[in-house]
Amino acid sequence: MDKKKVLFICVHNSARSQMAETFLNDLGEGEFQVESAGLELGKLNPYVVRVMKEIGYDLSNNKTKSVLDFYRKGELYSYVITVCDEGNSERCPIFPGPVERLHWSFPDPSGFKGSEEEVLSKTREVRDQILEKIRSWIKEKET
Repeated sequence: MDKKKVLFICVHNSARSQMAETFLNDLGEGEFQVESAGLELGKLNPYVVRVMKEIGYDLSNNKTKSVLDFYRKGELYSYVITVCDEGNSERCPIFPGPVERLHWSFPDPSGFKGSEEEVLSKTREVRDQILEKIRSWIKEKET
């Protein structure tokens, strides 16, 4: 069986798309080939690295990637899923082929303010929302 190719896109590939890629790669039971990228290159969010490590995922060596690099290579995907806000999702390039484009809106951890513990807590909430969305989407794809 061919794996379904999935590309997660957010603004900087520093948080939400990295988490979604990690979860789908782990929970997708080999049915998906998953990548993530950003509309603009950013730096991996250290709070995301910490909250993912809390649940057993090490993102510390991940690199951020540009969506335009994937587009220029002519990559084909079954699904392109934006995990940024509505306004930024519209900036995504249109990928060729029979791609299904989905949008899942999650708050951007790079904008969280407050004490370190408050930022970590809000980042955990986003992590858990993404994990739940990935689980429900996998279940939906099984039916």
